[in-house]
Amino acid sequence: MRQVTPPPVRPRDPAPSRVAYRMHRLWLTPMFRKMLRVGLPFLICFAATLWFLQSEQRRAAIVATYEDTRRAIEQRPEFMVNLMSVEGASPDLAGDIHTLVPVDFPISSFDMDLPAIRALIETLDPVAAAHLHIRPGGVLQVRIEERQAIVVWRSPTGLLSLDETGHPIHTLTLRTDRADLPLIAGDGADDAVPEALALIAAAEPLADRMRGLRRKGARRWDIALDRGQLIQLPETDPVPVLERLIALDKAQDMLARDITHIDLRNPRRPTLRLAGTAVEAMRRIKSIEAGEPQE
Repeated sequence: MRQVTPPPVRPRDPAPSRVAYRMHRLWLTPMFRKMLRVGLPFLICFAATLWFLQSEQRRAAIVATYEDTRRAIEQRPEFMVNLMSVEGASPDLAGDIHTLVPVDFPISSFDMDLPAIRALIETLDPVAAAHLHIRPGGVLQVRIEERQAIVVWRSPTGLLSLDETGHPIHTLTLRTDRADLPLIAGDGADDAVPEALALIAAAEPLADRMRGLRRKGARRWDIALDRGQLIQLPETDPVPVLERLIALDKAQDMLARDITHIDLRNPRRPTLRLAGTAVEAMRRIKSIEAGEPQE
């Protein structure tokens, strides 16, 4: 019997195969490793999430669970606001604020729009600024910067109290409601309140006699005194002109005389208008000086 000789066994080649070599080189690439470690899990999770959310019932259940959880957190006692406290406002203004703010207590602080409430409060004329803060204990603190009435304006529609900027504060029924405040009148007087205040300060020596200021033609001021006297001021720089008139009155006691109008609209040529009795007396003096016969 013939003996078959097996083929010689080739020694194993230690070199990697071409596929193994390429996979090894690919694994050494940073971007490929990042895709396998991050991108592939993300894609798997994203695909699983899309598959899970395809069901409308599952989506509704997730939304309902979220709403219930959110509401349970918002309705916790530490987040509830039970009352509102108004500070820095007069009793009448505080009552107006309580009436104006459309909030039903108790209410969750998450359901309160504080900027909108502040803007609503600041629409009230007496309110210069409002500051809102939720204090511990469930109290909405409203701190008010209230406008201060400086003058009374006799407007075409009635009496109004104004602050130092000319902003209206309250409507008055009678002048005696704020007799402690100076009176201004005329169209456009509310736009020139700072100038009116400067004139009132300059006319302090005449405060007992001053009845008010009237804006003429939205350009200049007249000062009304008692006994029917009227001081007509110029359009520009009326304060120094008024101060010179007051100095002249102190020196010569001019305003105590029988004068009805002092026209200072042209400071270089002031004009005086005498009362009727003074004019008649002057005529009589002139006729005496002229030697005319008297009746």
